[in-house]
This record gives sequence, C-alpha cells and structure tokens, in this order.
Amino acid sequence: MPTAVPTDRERTAVQAYLRLLHTVRAAFAHADTAPDGPREAAVVPPAVLAEAEQALDRAGLAGNEVAFFRLLELWCPRP
Repeated sequence: MPTAVPTDRERTAVQAYLRLLHTVRAAFAHADTAPDGPREAAVVPPAVLAEAEQALDRAGLAGNEVAFFRLLELWCPRP
C-alpha cells in the first residue's frame, strides 16, 4: 500500500469529519440514555455540518467518497 502524507487541507477534512462523527454518536448516545427512556437524537448543530462540508470542498474531496475514505483509513486505521 503506498503511503502518502496528507495535505493540510486533506487532514483538516478528515478531522472535521471525525468531529462530525463524534458529535452524531454523542447525540445518539445521549438520546439512548435519557432518564425517561429513548427519545429522538438532538439535531447536529449546523456549524458542525458546515465545517465538514467546507473542509471537504477545500480539500477537493466533495463528491469523491473513495478518495476521502482512503484518507480516513490512513488517518484512523481500524483496530
């Protein structure tokens, strides 16, 4: 597997995606552990979504899922 050093924009896109992923997971976890039983998950703040979209656009990764997920796997490999 070739190794490549991600550009700053690619790294920023992956980091923004990971923040978005953690935000969504936290919202669902909070909804599942509510004292009065499960409820709908909180909406992800628009700023978090916008940050991820802008970072993907700047890195040239918008609409290029294959390239993005390759970068994501390099940045955050599965255990």
